Amino acid sequence: MKRKTGRWLLLSGAVLATLSLTACSGKSDSGKTEIELVQYKPEAVEVFEALEKAFNETHDDIHLTIESPSDAMTILKTRFIREDAPDIIGIGGDVNFSSFVDSDMLMDISDYAGLADIKQAYRDIDKELEYVPEDGVYAVPYVANAAGILYNREMFQEHGWEIPETWDEFMDLCEEIQSEGILPFYFGFKDVWTTLAPWNAMAVGLADPGVCREVNRGKTTFTEEYREVAEKMLALLPYGPDDPYAYDYNGACTAFANGESAMYTIGSYAVPQIKSVNPDMDIDSFVFPVNEKEEDNVLNSGVDLQFSVMADCKNKEAAYEVLDFLLRDESIQMYLDNQSAVPCKEGDFELPEILDGMAKYIDEGRMADYQDHYYPAEMSVDAQIQTFLMQGDVDAFLEKFDKDWVRYNRDIIRKVEAYEKEHPTND
Repeated sequence: MKRKTGRWLLLSGAVLATLSLTACSGKSDSGKTEIELVQYKPEAVEVFEALEKAFNETHDDIHLTIESPSDAMTILKTRFIREDAPDIIGIGGDVNFSSFVDSDMLMDISDYAGLADIKQAYRDIDKELEYVPEDGVYAVPYVANAAGILYNREMFQEHGWEIPETWDEFMDLCEEIQSEGILPFYFGFKDVWTTLAPWNAMAVGLADPGVCREVNRGKTTFTEEYREVAEKMLALLPYGPDDPYAYDYNGACTAFANGESAMYTIGSYAVPQIKSVNPDMDIDSFVFPVNEKEEDNVLNSGVDLQFSVMADCKNKEAAYEVLDFLLRDESIQMYLDNQSAVPCKEGDFELPEILDGMAKYIDEGRMADYQDHYYPAEMSVDAQIQTFLMQGDVDAFLEKFDKDWVRYNRDIIRKVEAYEKEHPTND
């Protein structure tokens, strides 16, 4: 879940279906093969500038240009229409990637040797994002983020508070913190997207990772799968500020950085913002303990950045050489240090200290993707959750969720139905 100010708009199906992409790369005047990469994380522009410089200083036959625009998906959309696609795109593992795969815009990179070093959990997450099962591999997961609960480690040590491992322990902790006159949480719910942070982090432990696909198959409903998630989301509110919607994301980050709450229901992606306010803050994190047994808890971790080669890239070998460079251990560590991220590649990487409490889950591969990576932007689930929290009506919220899901996923549901008819299963 990249923390953004809004969901990206997708190309319409009609436009996507008529695209004939032409990669813009070729030979430069210097005789070098030109490779262009456009990536969607403007907050990482400095590290990508450093990677671009290092690549070009060490390669005589390829020149790499990396663009990190602030509105990358809109720019890419425009370039696709103009048949001016880059060679490689760096995007998140979300519904945009699902649509690109579905529209045959990405190259099958099954033959790319570097895939063998990528953790299977993240490769599986990518496959789950396909609307219907596709042959081939269409992205190299690069880094992930992790969401759960950030906490003020110094404050916890000072008060002797223990990290909870079950839901009852978690509720007891909130009561204890509150009884000592300290606010347990800040939320930042004035910005609607922040509602998705605790929602996703609880949903991965309470609902099946493939719930959206199973709903599309007609095998279940969100009313069945999300009731406990909704109820436990409501249970958090008494432990936050009197008005959970008074602070936006930046305001909540600032309040937490200034020690105004013990915890913050957000992901690792918020740490750079928090540290910009209080560089010396000692932050750690733990997995949302939503179950009654610790072994049932799951880390909310999704692919925050992955690289896909466009289907019409004319210089596949050169594109693969760029991927090789980006996947060097030293390149990945540079990114981890800069962005407090989680590596998707196997290896002995130094994780940011703020992930100490989640390291076991990362090592064990006990994690699942953000549920909102499957939600259509038009459905505005974040706004629906905010409205639900204001009103507190679980039944009405879930009924609307099911109704809107069918409305905004009608074409995908039809595609799934057609696929199921052609590939019957016994379940």
